[in-house]
Amino acid sequence: MTIRILLIDDHTLFRSGVHALLQRQPDFEVVGEAPDGVEGIKRAKQYRPDVILLDLNMPGLSGLETLQLLVQDLPDTAIVMLTVSEEVEELTIAMRDGACGYLLKNIEADVLAAAIRKAAAGQPVIADDMTAKLVAQMRRPPPAPVRNDDTAESLTMRERDIMSELARGASNKDIARTLDLAESTVKIHVRNILRKLKLTSRVQVAIYAMEREPHAGTTDRVQKT
Repeated sequence: MTIRILLIDDHTLFRSGVHALLQRQPDFEVVGEAPDGVEGIKRAKQYRPDVILLDLNMPGLSGLETLQLLVQDLPDTAIVMLTVSEEVEELTIAMRDGACGYLLKNIEADVLAAAIRKAAAGQPVIADDMTAKLVAQMRRPPPAPVRNDDTAESLTMRERDIMSELARGASNKDIARTLDLAESTVKIHVRNILRKLKLTSRVQVAIYAMEREPHAGTTDRVQKT
């Protein structure tokens, strides 16, 4: 059976290289390419591929946002993130939101081909390095709650880091650069922080953080989410 594949990646050279590699496989057919999430969704609906290789960090519609829309429109298509990001938080978000796999762009061609076949068969595929990091994170003791009342949930270590940056007045772009995250991932974390603390703005988060840690920073540069 031929496995029909769609590539969504904003790097033309990388996309072309992967296309050429996959076309060498007798059971693969690359049915299309897209340079961004919006075009990728259009072509996915048009071609109805068996597997989509989706970049994580793209301008405009991010890989995670594209993933969420694709899962809604094409629930039977296996979507595999193919990215340079080794951030465990992004792996967990992607898998939670419906990705079938998470692979790194330094992957060997034969390993990628085998992963695509597994994904097409409905099996999850995760890069070995990322699996090791995920296991290591799961073995860490859970973080202490940031509030003692019954209405607040615990923040993850990453969310605490981002809350500290918000207290300094850092923008999403600044936080992404400081913590080596995608800006889209920072936005998701900010939304989660607001939900967990039952707050409505990043200004309130910054004030809350400074009340807990008076030297955390100032809110002079706080911007909109």
